[in-house]
Amino acid sequence: MTEQPPARIARVGRRFDALFEEYFAALPATLGAPAFSRFTPECVDLLRALSLRGGKRMRVVLLHEAAGLVTDAPVAGLDAAALAVELLQTHGLVHDDLIDDSPTRRGGPSTYYAYRERLPGHPRAALGLTVLAGDLALALSLRALLDAPVPAETRQAMVEVLTRAAADTFVGQIMDLERDFADGAVDDSVLHDVADHKSARYSVLAPLRLGLLAAGAQGGEWDAELRHYARLVGICGQMRDDDLDLFGDAAVLGKPIGTDLREGRRSYAVARLLATVTGPDRSVVEKALGDPACTPETVAAVREIGERHGVADALRADMRRHAERAAEVAARWRPRWRAEAVGFFEQLPLWSVRRDS
Repeated sequence: MTEQPPARIARVGRRFDALFEEYFAALPATLGAPAFSRFTPECVDLLRALSLRGGKRMRVVLLHEAAGLVTDAPVAGLDAAALAVELLQTHGLVHDDLIDDSPTRRGGPSTYYAYRERLPGHPRAALGLTVLAGDLALALSLRALLDAPVPAETRQAMVEVLTRAAADTFVGQIMDLERDFADGAVDDSVLHDVADHKSARYSVLAPLRLGLLAAGAQGGEWDAELRHYARLVGICGQMRDDDLDLFGDAAVLGKPIGTDLREGRRSYAVARLLATVTGPDRSVVEKALGDPACTPETVAAVREIGERHGVADALRADMRRHAERAAEVAARWRPRWRAEAVGFFEQLPLWSVRRDS
């Protein structure tokens, strides 16, 4: 494979961003909202701003590469599938920020905080409009697939993939909240299942399935391999995010570290800290866990404890093992699918865990 993952990701991302701009420009005319409604176009504007602001478009890249496993010719339906997965992502971001009470997202205000600013003194309306904005994004994601220029049978199969991925993600969100009610450490198997449901199934598996369907491959006989690959990639990706949140470089990340610690999340890094450290060090970790006023100095102390006890190194080694296993799964696709696209899926997990932001 001559083009490395970063270059391919950037190229596909630029093309999709232009497509997304066109989609949102045309959207108001298709909603059919009465002329008197001021809130409807405001909702669309907020969804547009969030959707177009940042994001690496990895799901879109995976869609195109999955179709590329079958053919290097243009594939009808990929643009519709790309719009669908990114609108589902927008839905998730809107609701995530509401659940987490996050003021910002991708360098701008979250949808919830934007509504709070627009409607001061009306907190229930701001909350309700945020929920509805996320719901609208979900409905639009399904509509994008229903409008896909593909045979009806393929269109139905693609809608089934997206709705299943959405349901899996919602279950993952529930499990994610449940996980943080645990006393003490959380077993890795729980964290793996949360990562699989919450992110891998819609961020990796659904794009794989959609890309293959659009290219004319049903993929049923290979679905177990696709699921295995997606789960491994999702787990190592979540490990990487959790590692950066505590052990990363704030200057490179562009945001403070220690968010999971302050919010009491049993992330991979936090769970392994709780499972490893004892005595005074454990007391420092437990005192910081769930304390929103936890200072940068305390976060730094917890970070040092994790590094001194080998938690950071062990987490990174486990991350690499999952990435290597994912690459091995992809390598088994070579006799069946196009070598260039297979090469991308082999390289992607190993490249992603080496990223520092």
